[in-house]
Amino acid sequence: MKLARGVGLSVGTGLFLVGLARAATAQTTVDGLIYASYRYGLERDSSLVPASRRNNFELDRAYLNVRSKASGGIATRVTVDVDGRRASAGQQTIRLKYAFADWTPEGSAITWRFGMQNTPAVGYIEDTWGYRVQGPVPIDRYRYLSSSDIGLGAEGSWGKQAITAHAGVFNGEGYNGAPGDHRKDASARVSVRLLATDNDSRTGGLRLTGFASVGRATGGAVRNRYLGLLTYQTKATTLGAEYWITTDSTLADAETDGRIVSVFATHQRVGSPVGLIARVDQWDPNTASSPAAFDAASSRQVRVIAGVSYQLAKNVRLLLDADVASVQGSAVPNSFQADNRSVVFHTEIKF
Repeated sequence: MKLARGVGLSVGTGLFLVGLARAATAQTTVDGLIYASYRYGLERDSSLVPASRRNNFELDRAYLNVRSKASGGIATRVTVDVDGRRASAGQQTIRLKYAFADWTPEGSAITWRFGMQNTPAVGYIEDTWGYRVQGPVPIDRYRYLSSSDIGLGAEGSWGKQAITAHAGVFNGEGYNGAPGDHRKDASARVSVRLLATDNDSRTGGLRLTGFASVGRATGGAVRNRYLGLLTYQTKATTLGAEYWITTDSTLADAETDGRIVSVFATHQRVGSPVGLIARVDQWDPNTASSPAAFDAASSRQVRVIAGVSYQLAKNVRLLLDADVASVQGSAVPNSFQADNRSVVFHTEIKF
């Protein structure tokens, strides 16, 4: 089995490199994205002197993209990610998020991708939700999956995007982690449009989506994720419900099953600059445990997000939302309350 997987990976990589060798002079474009915000805490933070509510302007993220297209079905992308949260005084984290090449053989519905690339689930859910400016989607927020990783992938669509699929083999440690050992994660997503609407994009219509990622973390621990996602999207409205099952372990511990349930809705009438968003996430990191007192590894959390957006210009969007989490159990630390109960004014700037 290991030999077969290795041969398959080698053949796929070889085909990709053959296509890459056919590339001619590329046409290159540069664009970027900035997420900035003002955050006001709803709970006093006892770590501040004197204890007070947090009150900060923040640069959440900045991305710079360099994209190119060439003959022979070759395209490339390099994205630099600046994390506005300072690692220490005077320092910010700058790293690669994407660095990959695509090859789409002539007449093929499938694009091959090699390098540091988008993973099958996170980006698709972000596109469906449409408000990455608010913050990460649940599976990314709770650090079960990364939006980017290094590997070999393939993505395709059929029937005017009635069916879309994305699969790949990845290191599994994410774009901001070390490559890890010889172990890999295999991931795949398939989305089927059950009913058409006025939105014929890859996320439009009534859609049923399934996703699975099976692998082993560095050292051999179990790392599996499974998703069922039902969405309904028109040009004005998006409704969605996602259900995640996660399984993790360490070498010393038994397997731990987690669960994430999220429902979300957005609405922005065509031609109107005003939009509405709402989302409720329930995260249970350990379905076998229900502690009476707060435990970060086991206590169930519920997060409620509600807000109003305004399209100020074609490339500028504003969002005001409340983002409030509650947690199961007594003796919830002040640090959790201060971190997870806020009103936030977000700005999304594209250039």
